[in-house]
This record gives sequence, C-alpha cells and structure tokens, in this order.
Amino acid sequence: MLYDHRTYVCRPGTIKKHLALYEQHGWPVQRKHLGEPLLYAATETGDVNSYVHIWVYESAGDRESKRAKLQADPAWQNYLKLSAEAGYLISQNNKLLKPTPFFG
Repeated sequence: MLYDHRTYVCRPGTIKKHLALYEQHGWPVQRKHLGEPLLYAATETGDVNSYVHIWVYESAGDRESKRAKLQADPAWQNYLKLSAEAGYLISQNNKLLKPTPFFG
C-alpha cells in the first residue's frame, strides 16, 4: 500500500469557496480516476484555512497510472484552470507514506 497524504492551505476566508469549486468541478473527475479517498477533511483546529486528503494506491506504479489518466482528462484540466484563476490556494504539501511492517 501507498498513501498519498496531501495538505492544502487556502487564503484566509476562501476555504469554503475553494471547496465548493472543487466539489463542483474537481471531485467527480478525481473520484472517477482515483477512486474513493481514505479521508477528505477540513482542519478543525490549528490552521483552519487548510484541508487534507489521503488517497490509497496499491503501489507507486498504480499511483502513477491513475494520476496520469487524471491529468489527461479535460475535465480535470478545466478544474485546474478554474482553481488557478480563483487563486484561493496558498500552498500544497504532498507526502507519500508506506505503512510500517507491524501495521496490518
């Protein structure tokens, strides 16, 4: 298993707008190619302008294949364009995680 843990930070006061844009234009196409995430959550304490999502892949090759199909999809490219134009995001931090041997 490979876990793709992503944290995004939005400009203060824009996270609801950003998530609404994503829900309408990004969520359907991302789920189409990547499946259901393990977690998609807004931060409740700490940096409340951030949210996290975690996608699970069988391997690095599985991740690469699925993400290549996502990137090639015109609907995803449109979402990326709309997101960039809106300018809500400040930063993105990605971590690829592998479970420890004792975690089943």
